[in-house]
Amino acid sequence: MKPEVTILVTTRNEERNIAECLKAARNQDEVALELLVVDNFSSDRTAEIARDMGARVSFKGPERSAQRNLGLAEAKGDYVFFLDADMRPDRGVAAEALHLCRTRGHVGLYVPERVAGKGWWGKVRNFERSFYDGTVIDAVRFLHRETALALGGFDESLNGPEDWDFDRRMRATGSVAVTRAGLVHDEGDFSLRRYLAKKRYYSRGFDAYISKWGRRDPEIRKQFGAGYRFLGVFVEEGKWRKLLAHPGLASGMYFLRAAVGLSCLGRILRGGRS
Repeated sequence: MKPEVTILVTTRNEERNIAECLKAARNQDEVALELLVVDNFSSDRTAEIARDMGARVSFKGPERSAQRNLGLAEAKGDYVFFLDADMRPDRGVAAEALHLCRTRGHVGLYVPERVAGKGWWGKVRNFERSFYDGTVIDAVRFLHRETALALGGFDESLNGPEDWDFDRRMRATGSVAVTRAGLVHDEGDFSLRRYLAKKRYYSRGFDAYISKWGRRDPEIRKQFGAGYRFLGVFVEEGKWRKLLAHPGLASGMYFLRAAVGLSCLGRILRGGRS
């Protein structure tokens, strides 16, 4: 049977997470699935474990955008569901997404994320992420493959904001929506140092993305403007009630947002070396 949905997982040295990711991916209801892993030449057992779990494995680098483009080209499903190796989709999300796209003509769907992290900082990260679903801080994760291919897939000159760039180009072709079912993003033990290092790494691609769309572009101003990132996204559409209901988590969230901003500013002042 031809797969209806290809679940595409991009990996690099993810032997700790890949089995649980693929187990959850394989456990979807009422959908003909294909599991496809595009690995960035891992030095551990990621590819071996993926094959043992029934996934087809291809290899591509140097970054996630190139991996996803290869996956789009090789996928056999009419729709593609992007996952990272540390994500576990809810059991019914693929069926719901497929139904929404087929009955309502959506070209892409946002899938809500629940962050599973240890300790209080894990709760803070989950609280923060809950404000972003379906906003310009989010990106479509379930999409119509032919539409994505017609757009040329992901811009491989971008690293970090390539998903924002792809998201807005997909939205320009048709309607999008947010699923009810979601996924768990397992961030494990929270390390502020590791968290900020990851943010600095992906911030290296911001200048190229901003240059592509222009600093006056409305979405650019939201994605990078302090007004929306520190206030607007947390209060729009009645979300301010949740913000006020959890002052402790909100304080932790704002600490992290400020730390990210200062860390990325420091990288810029140092000339982009870290």
